[in-house]
Amino acid sequence: MRTIALWLAVLTTSLLPVLCTAPAHAQATRTWVSGAGSDANLCSRTAPCATFAGAIVNTAAGGEIDNLDTGDYGAVTIAKSITIDGGGGAVASMLVSGAPGITIAAGATDVVILRNLQFQGGLGNTGAGTIGVTITSAATVDIENLTIMGFSQAGVSDTRTGGGTRLYLKDTTIENVSGPGVAAAAAATNVVVLENVRSVGNAEGVTAAAGNHVFVSDSLMAGNATAGVEAATGAEMFVDRSVIANNGIGVKPGGAIILGNTDIGFNTTGISAATKSFGNNRLYFNAANGTEPTLEGKVSAEHGQE
Repeated sequence: MRTIALWLAVLTTSLLPVLCTAPAHAQATRTWVSGAGSDANLCSRTAPCATFAGAIVNTAAGGEIDNLDTGDYGAVTIAKSITIDGGGGAVASMLVSGAPGITIAAGATDVVILRNLQFQGGLGNTGAGTIGVTITSAATVDIENLTIMGFSQAGVSDTRTGGGTRLYLKDTTIENVSGPGVAAAAAATNVVVLENVRSVGNAEGVTAAAGNHVFVSDSLMAGNATAGVEAATGAEMFVDRSVIANNGIGVKPGGAIILGNTDIGFNTTGISAATKSFGNNRLYFNAANGTEPTLEGKVSAEHGQE
């Protein structure tokens, strides 16, 4: 008996640290936020979190955060592959003060997807938000159906340095920003594709730094104070089936810009330096049309087109 009692005492002592330690819960592949949630919850559908920052802690890499209802879900930093989707028939918004709305600082092979979100920076108020979405690292960032308004520095800013990176924007509106709506500012080779993007009422519509290859289609760059589209030396930009209107300078090349099927009108200066064209663009009602583009490739130009 004494031997058994001694053995039980030893066993109990050895298990005590395990029994006294709460088990860590596993991260879920899908989590939820709600205006009525709490970040003390595990972010399940029946016990949602209150913020994206609270939910991301409980979401596995490669997982997804969804919203159950309309709410302000706060700023968040993303450091892994993840999808944040504010669809669900509600409005997933962020009211941001003095900081970016979403900071993407993920791994070199990570993919980040943002869908159906609204960002309000409160420009004109004390402590306005700085950038809607800022990207410092990730392999691919896919942005779809975002509305970004009222930031003091940029709407979307991509400053990655790794090279071989990609940024896709689709069905997105960026307006009333005291900087570029979209800043393709990566310091190494980066592919940026914009489809059906409205960049209006900003300092610049779309800007590209050296090393960035930017393709813009079916988009509107209008009412931007400095330029509709701007490419720095070493950047390459192709603008197709788009409207560039009512800007300070419509097209501002420093690097290479090629135009196709694009309307450039009502700008103070239509095109400020040498560009190339497929001969099917239209320049009209600019205070000055500026520098006529040179023809690129095989074209079939019509009267009045450039």
